[in-house]
Amino acid sequence: MSTGLALTWWGHASTTVEIGGARVATDPLLGDRLLHLRRYAARPAARAFEADVVLISHLHHDHLHLPSLRRFGRELPILVPRGGESLLRSMGADRVQPVAPGDVLEVAGVTVTVLPATHDGGRGPHTKVTGPALGFRVDGGDRSFWFPGDTELRPDMGKVGHVDLALVPIGGWGPTLEDGHMNPVDGAAAVLAVGATVAVPVHWGTFWPVGLRRVAKANHERLFTTPGQRFLEAMAGQAEVSALLAEPGVRLSF
Repeated sequence: MSTGLALTWWGHASTTVEIGGARVATDPLLGDRLLHLRRYAARPAARAFEADVVLISHLHHDHLHLPSLRRFGRELPILVPRGGESLLRSMGADRVQPVAPGDVLEVAGVTVTVLPATHDGGRGPHTKVTGPALGFRVDGGDRSFWFPGDTELRPDMGKVGHVDLALVPIGGWGPTLEDGHMNPVDGAAAVLAVGATVAVPVHWGTFWPVGLRRVAKANHERLFTTPGQRFLEAMAGQAEVSALLAEPGVRLSF
């Protein structure tokens, strides 16, 4: 395992970040279907289920996906928004760590700082389970990355501190981009507020409702097809940050 920094984006908000000798998985959604959503990207490889710790930003089904989590190692620690631990009861209480903004934890050889996010924290309309929406800063060795989860722009993003890698959400899965999300221009502003050496957009170009492309072509292009390129355009001219697009399943080493 490298002690440097590497990223594999599996689509949506799901990544594996190798940092300081640890593998950190974010919001694993690794199947081909979720309710009415279909994956329109490469199917994740087996190594998508290899990690040393999993970070869950909020309780929505496309971020806390129980079928994906069950495929990870049985001893793997999972950090989940406080209040949502009941959803993971079957996975063993000793490995589920409820967290809230302001918490700082040492886990799997890295330091995880739990950050606030502006997003709905409930599980969904058919349950009262809720918890805070979260972001994370992770430091391992002399490297760092920021994963804000789903969020709007926040005035306190400038307090996160400069990171080597920013994984910034810039889209959705249609038909609209609701409150609690950032578009490509907002995502670029967030990266500049935090400060990063490399910025890679996530939460776009992966899942889309079956059949919606035919009836909402403009929304499909705006929210699914073009967010990555528009993020690069918004970051153009920012010499202090290298903005690039990841291809699902392709490991990038920094």
